[in-house]
Amino acid sequence: MKHAFLVACLCAMTAMAQAGEAQPMAQDPHVEARLVAIAEELRCLVCQNESLASSHAELAEDLRREVRKLIREDKTDAQIKTYLVERYGDFVLYKPPMKPLTWPLWFGPFLLLGLALLGLWRYLRLRKQLIPHHLNASERAQAEQLLKD
Repeated sequence: MKHAFLVACLCAMTAMAQAGEAQPMAQDPHVEARLVAIAEELRCLVCQNESLASSHAELAEDLRREVRKLIREDKTDAQIKTYLVERYGDFVLYKPPMKPLTWPLWFGPFLLLGLALLGLWRYLRLRKQLIPHHLNASERAQAEQLLKD
């Protein structure tokens, strides 16, 4: 058992020693720089709250590979984004365009805030109307008699 553990540790250290630094997928730094700039503006379709540049999802790798291919084909940034929007919809963009289909994305938070403020205002107004009723002397005597029983 002791020897098996030693052999496993030795194998692991050998593998780590042979592992080199990861090479960028594009040999051209210009392509890689453009990829990063474009990918920062795109949303990972799996992670959703991460940019395509920072995501480690398999689909994100595939999309980055596709963007690299489009960059090598001399497509402009706008053409690449248009291609991805046609394929995946406006959701792929971190800043979707202002159009009727995306109005809920742009105005939804403000609408929800307005509804919350309206609800708070109504609640406070109703609470103000429910002022506690003060008892007169006969009601107080009746209440004390009920409490004694």
